[in-house]
Amino acid sequence: MATDGNNVHRLEIDGKEIILIGTAHVSPKSVDEVKEVIQSERPDTVCVELCQPRYQSITDTDRWKNTDIFKIIKEGKAMLLLINLILSSYQKRLAQQFGVQPGQEMIQGINSANEVGATLCLADREIHTTMLRLWRGVSFWGKVKLLFEIILSMFDTEEISEEEMEKMKGQDMLTAALSELSRVSPKFKSVLIDERDQYLAEKIKTAPGNKVVAVLGAGHVHGIKKELYREHDLAQLSQVAPTPIITKIIGWGIPLLIIAIIASTFSVDKSAGLDQLVSWVLWNGSLSALGALIALGHPLTVLTAFIAAPVTSLNPMLAAGWFAGITEAFIRKPNVRDFENISEDIFSFKGFWRNKVTRILLVVVLANIGSSLGTYIGGAEILRRFFHTFF
Repeated sequence: MATDGNNVHRLEIDGKEIILIGTAHVSPKSVDEVKEVIQSERPDTVCVELCQPRYQSITDTDRWKNTDIFKIIKEGKAMLLLINLILSSYQKRLAQQFGVQPGQEMIQGINSANEVGATLCLADREIHTTMLRLWRGVSFWGKVKLLFEIILSMFDTEEISEEEMEKMKGQDMLTAALSELSRVSPKFKSVLIDERDQYLAEKIKTAPGNKVVAVLGAGHVHGIKKELYREHDLAQLSQVAPTPIITKIIGWGIPLLIIAIIASTFSVDKSAGLDQLVSWVLWNGSLSALGALIALGHPLTVLTAFIAAPVTSLNPMLAAGWFAGITEAFIRKPNVRDFENISEDIFSFKGFWRNKVTRILLVVVLANIGSSLGTYIGGAEILRRFFHTFF
């Protein structure tokens, strides 16, 4: 194995020459380096750290015009899309600071592959699969923490010098960063980094031709260099595990338990049972409505969240945020301009609330979080009144 400078790494595996280019996703120097390496090496295949949806997102500027916001809500993908948009806004701010388009080094890899007649290989795992594998392995409170940590990143206006950006490519700093991430959230690092290292390595190793250039985020290079010498099952890495049976049992068991407790209380003390019912409605409805209000939802959207939450909290197949989001979408239906402006509006905290599309997503997510909090608090209050009545 040889290294050309700090960011270009050469390996030979089973007679195939593999050249890894570690890039910073918003660095102008990375764009130039990708162009220079591909033009000088003229590889048979160029692999880029993109999946099909992300490839389309950076090559199709009109993609938002075809977005069906109602379908996103009904399929329960609002939070995943919102997180992706927030992460994009953070990357976009850094990219604007350095005067480059986010993902420009990947675009350069695509263009240079076409220029030298190389086969283009989209080597990354689909982002939706990655997010679902992460989502299924994180608790409710983990999801809330992750969401709010990402939202707080929108307030971070600290500028990073280009010199610091180049230092970010250094192996020691990256290793330290990944170790810290692993300490804070092992599942987060495992799904977003380790599994993708394995997937990328297998795609690069099996790419056609005798010389392959791979354009990668610098954070993946160290792991991929090790994973290239191992065998990986792409099908297994692409699977999304079904919801565990125990989770389904708990999901239905808690609502049934709450209904049973209220019913049993009613049987001996109608006043106490009514108090339980009122507590359930007020805690669920009020906190869900508060979430919709924080998202600056329409008054009817807030009312919908209040009415829906006490009912949807008793049915794991439904969510208050879905009803609130659909109401918001009907009342303040996004137009083409809203979809066209997403890439600009996500650049600022204010833009997220001003754009009708992202506001709908916020309504869904925050109303659901409020409803979930209401379920915990309302459920605790029902139990308190139950024990007070019977004991």
